[in-house]
Amino acid sequence: MRHSSFRAAIAAVALLSVTPAVSAAPARGDAPVTEAELAAHIKVLADDAFEGRAPGTEGEDRTIAYVVGEWAKAGLEPVPGSATPWVQPVPFVETQALGGTATFKAGGRDVALGDDGIVVTGRDASVALADLPVVFVGYGVDGAGKLNADVKGKLAIMLFDNAPFGDKLPRYRERRQMLADAGASAVLVIATDAVPWTTLRESAGSKAVRLASAKSGAPVSGFLSPEAADTLLKAAGQDGAALREAAKSPDYKGAALPLTADFTAQSAVRPFASHNIIAKLPGAKPDGKTVLFLGHWDHLGICEPEGAADRICNGAVDNASGIAVLIEVAKRLGKGARPDRDIYFMATTAEEKGLLGAHYFADHPVVPLSDITVALNVDTIAISPRGTPVATIGRGKPAYDAVVREVATKLGRKLDEDGEADAFIQRQDGWALGAKGVTSLMVGGSFSDMKLLEAFLGSDYHQAADNFSDKIPLGGAAEDADLHVALGRAFADAKRWPGDAK
Repeated sequence: MRHSSFRAAIAAVALLSVTPAVSAAPARGDAPVTEAELAAHIKVLADDAFEGRAPGTEGEDRTIAYVVGEWAKAGLEPVPGSATPWVQPVPFVETQALGGTATFKAGGRDVALGDDGIVVTGRDASVALADLPVVFVGYGVDGAGKLNADVKGKLAIMLFDNAPFGDKLPRYRERRQMLADAGASAVLVIATDAVPWTTLRESAGSKAVRLASAKSGAPVSGFLSPEAADTLLKAAGQDGAALREAAKSPDYKGAALPLTADFTAQSAVRPFASHNIIAKLPGAKPDGKTVLFLGHWDHLGICEPEGAADRICNGAVDNASGIAVLIEVAKRLGKGARPDRDIYFMATTAEEKGLLGAHYFADHPVVPLSDITVALNVDTIAISPRGTPVATIGRGKPAYDAVVREVATKLGRKLDEDGEADAFIQRQDGWALGAKGVTSLMVGGSFSDMKLLEAFLGSDYHQAADNFSDKIPLGGAAEDADLHVALGRAFADAKRWPGDAK
C-alpha cells in the first residue's frame, strides 16, 4: 500500500512542475520572509497526520508530497536525467532488538551485574558468542586517532565520552566502528554521566537504522551503566576510576581483564528504502559551479508507547522549521531575478539516525561534489527572536567568512564569533559533506544564543512536546530565512563569488 501511495503522490506533484523560464532580469529586492509563511509550513509538517515524519512510513510519503509540491510551485525542477524524479532512494537496514543475555565470569565465577545495568543488541537475527576474552580500551584510540589495542575475537569495553587528548579525534560511533573493523566480536560502551542511563537504555533498546551499504558493526554491541562497569572492573581486580584516569593518556594501550563474556541476542532485521528529496533551480548563466541548500525532513515518528497522552514526536522545531525555511528560500530565488549558477535544494532523510541521508548523498551525489561551491545547512532554526547575532558552524575559511560577514551586515545583523557554535559541527548534515571536501556552513541565530538553544535541548528536543504552537519564536527564523536568500544570491553570483575560493 505504501509504495502505491508514494508513486501516486509523486505523480500528482509532478503535474505541478512546469519548466520555469530562466531569466537574467535585473536584480530586485526579495520580499522578506514572514513568520506567518513559516508557521503555515510548520503546522502542516508537524501535524499528527504526518506521524512524526519517520523514514519508511506513510508520514514520509506525505512529507515528500508536500515538499515536492511546494518546490514545484516555487519553480524548482527535478534533477535532469534522474530515474526517480524529485527523490533519491536511500536503502536502509533496520534492526529491532528482541532480547539478549550477557554473562561474565571472573576466575570461573559469575559476575552479577543485574539486568538494569546492561543493554545488548545483535547485528544479525540471532547471535551466540561464548568465552570471549575482555579488554578495556579506554577511548579506543591514541592521540593520533589510531586504534590502541588488539581486539580481534574479544569483547572491547570502551568509554562513551570524547577523548580529552588529540585534535579532531573520532567520536564514539566512529570509534565503535573502528573496533568492529578490527575484528572485535562485541563492543560495550560505558555510558557517560552526561546522559541519563534510563534515557540511553531506552534509546539503545529502540530500532536501529543503518545504511544498507554501511560497514557491519560488531556481532554484539551495547552499553554498560557507569555503576555496572565499575562492578565488572572490580570483579576483574581493577579500580574503575583509576582505569578511566589512565585512559586519559594519549599513549594508553588498553588493559586485558581476567574476565570472559558470553552473549546471546535476537533481533528483527528489516531492509527498507527511504528518500532524500532533491530539486534544482537552473541558473541564468551556469558556469559549472553550484550552491546546495539542505536540511533534514525526518524526525522520530511515533516515539511513545500505547496509552501515552501524546505518542508522536512531531519535530516542529527539529526540523519542520528548517524545511519551512528551505521552501520559502526556494520561492524567493525561484520567482525573483534568476541567479547565475545552478542551485540545488535537498531535504535529507535519517539525519536523526546519524546523518545517514547526507552521508548517502555524499557517496552518491547527483551533482559532482567538486562542483558544489558551498553547502548551506538549515536545521532547528526556530530558536531565537529577531535581532539575534549570526553564528556560523563551519567557519574558518577567510573568503567564505567574508561573504557571510558582508551579507549579514548588509541585512543589519551582527556577527557572533565567540566559537561556541563549533561544538555542534559534527551533529549536523553538513558534517557528512565536509568530510568529502565540500565547504559546508550552518549560518544563523539559533546557534548564537546558547542559553536559548540549551533550554530547547533540555526540554522539548526529541520529545513529544516538540509540537507547533504560538510559543515557537519564528522572528529569528524569518530573519535567518532572509539571510539564506541573500547568501544564496551571493554564492550563486559568478562575478561576486569565484566559485573555487578556499
